[in-house]
Amino acid sequence: MSTLNFSEFDTGFHRFFDDFDKFTAADWTITTTEGGSGSATEAIANADGGILVVTNDDAAPDHDFLQWAKETFTFETGKRLYFEARLKISDVTQSAFVAGLQVTDTSPLAVSDGIWFQSDDGDANLDFHVAASSVQTDAAAIATLVDDTYVKVAFYYDGSNADLKYIVNGVVLGKVALTNAPSTELTVSFGIQNGEAAAKVMSVDYIFVAKERA
Repeated sequence: MSTLNFSEFDTGFHRFFDDFDKFTAADWTITTTEGGSGSATEAIANADGGILVVTNDDAAPDHDFLQWAKETFTFETGKRLYFEARLKISDVTQSAFVAGLQVTDTSPLAVSDGIWFQSDDGDANLDFHVAASSVQTDAAAIATLVDDTYVKVAFYYDGSNADLKYIVNGVVLGKVALTNAPSTELTVSFGIQNGEAAAKVMSVDYIFVAKERA
């Protein structure tokens, strides 16, 4: 399980897929700080394939985080779960971002429960986190990001093994134990925070999630 393949996920799965041919702000819980000279924006680009462009205001640490307005996914032992997103960041060193499944929270960079990818301000490393009640299992520096270059991130739980696999650009890079797998309801989450007084941009091509039904 390393690529987006709808045939693997039939009606026996609850599926979320957004290709961002359109965007309705009311469908999302949006947490924004705008301390600079303008405003943060979320807009569909004139680009093939559908791209959501999230642009911060130009102060540090201005941010723009989006979470689907309802928590509709729950990690369960024995139920397969897959997440995949394709995205890019304008400046990977002078920004921080998250993408994955998290509990609804106004601070997605320090969330208590979730399964997500993150890059911190000050480096170009991609990290992977699994957290329950603020206790985390971390896989640090699993890949190196490049400015303004798309990366495909995914994680997969096959329902039987005691681990979550993390996948970057179609390659399984490793796995983490389920020790701190969250049990609460989660929602699709992503967003970006400036690491300096300059507007940073996150472009999201698509997000796909599938969880096996009961």
